[in-house]
Amino acid sequence: MKRNRIRTAAFLLAAVMVLSLALSGCGKKSDAGGGDGKKTINILMEDVPDTACVAAHLEEFEAETGITVNIESVNYSSMHEKILTQMLSSTNAYDIIVVDCYWVGEFVTAGWIQPLDDLIESSGFDTSVYIDSMMNMVGEVDGATYMLPFYNYMLSLVYRTDVWEDEALQEGYRQATGKELTVNGTMEDYVEACKYITSVKGESLAGAVMQGLRPDPIAMEWCNYLFSCGGDFYDDNGDIVINSPEAVHALELYVDNMTNAAPSGAPGFGFDEAFNVIAQGGAASYVTYNWMLPKLQNASESSVAGLCDIAPMPGGVSLNAGWGWAIPHNAPDAELSWQFLQWVESFDVCKARALDGGSPTRSDVMSDPEVLEACPYLATVQTIMEQSKMIPIMEDAPQLIEVLGRELSEAVTGSKSAQEALDMVAQEMQEMQ
Repeated sequence: MKRNRIRTAAFLLAAVMVLSLALSGCGKKSDAGGGDGKKTINILMEDVPDTACVAAHLEEFEAETGITVNIESVNYSSMHEKILTQMLSSTNAYDIIVVDCYWVGEFVTAGWIQPLDDLIESSGFDTSVYIDSMMNMVGEVDGATYMLPFYNYMLSLVYRTDVWEDEALQEGYRQATGKELTVNGTMEDYVEACKYITSVKGESLAGAVMQGLRPDPIAMEWCNYLFSCGGDFYDDNGDIVINSPEAVHALELYVDNMTNAAPSGAPGFGFDEAFNVIAQGGAASYVTYNWMLPKLQNASESSVAGLCDIAPMPGGVSLNAGWGWAIPHNAPDAELSWQFLQWVESFDVCKARALDGGSPTRSDVMSDPEVLEACPYLATVQTIMEQSKMIPIMEDAPQLIEVLGRELSEAVTGSKSAQEALDMVAQEMQEMQ
């Protein structure tokens, strides 16, 4: 993997720390919380529903420990830069950060987050409760534990049951194709069905609403097509296969669905635009984050509440994605940070967060009877998560997404064929190694 950028960051980090120590005349960190003796934990998080679920329970932690917790909640676009600035300082303003799966390779290679193994061993915290696919993505790297999985945003297929189970549509599709109208077939079946629904319903109902905005929305959406068609980024030998026949076929299907089944503005849709279309009743299906289902089932946010369900991707393999809790290498007090992480990731707090609508990563929470009674879709989510795949953990993962989003967009607009677009992705992946 390409390491020049990380080596540069690590060199700058060392230089800044040496300068800071020289100016201060002392390497000793101040006590967390300042000079009044009260302890405070500062956390940087993304502004998403799961952050609100954590914030809703902070008073419990503060009452138990006397420790104040401050959460700084920011948009995703500004997080990486804020974290980078703090990592290059002698002491971090944040005791805890959350790390997106895209950043894991970069942060671990640069030494920006602390291994947690000693803290886990000394406290007896049980990490075996986490879903394996989450620990492999935002937990362990090369045998060391750097994060505790915080929440999952794995993608899946959210669909309108009233549309896909409509008897007239089913009979019409059966007569037209000789097949059953179902979300449980192959990716080819799914695209064909979406095109049929759009052809019958016209502008009133698209077979699929899609997110063609580059780079993240289109890249993440297409990965579900890639994996479900048997494609991948690398093969078992570590060779690049992003331009394999399976991957090319997956992109051709994606372009076909975008062109012939999605709303006209879909190539420019991001998260908000796509959600609004399906929430207002304008689409029959949506490849999206699994935590979107509760939002669509909420009558205050959606006109299709009670009419949606979640299913594995046609073809069976979704893109896994998520965030992990981490302690910066220069956090003021790692023991204090760990005290909070043990609490926030305890069974009781994780269960409470799940009941609030959060996206759990612990298998014991996802299988808890009370949680399943309130959130029955989580049984399906766990099955999907166990079979999902992830973006490769690599230092240049953010750059990979930029390249992938650009080239997928070129294919959608017709500027390049699927083969040409993915050949370019493969070429630039080779240069990253």
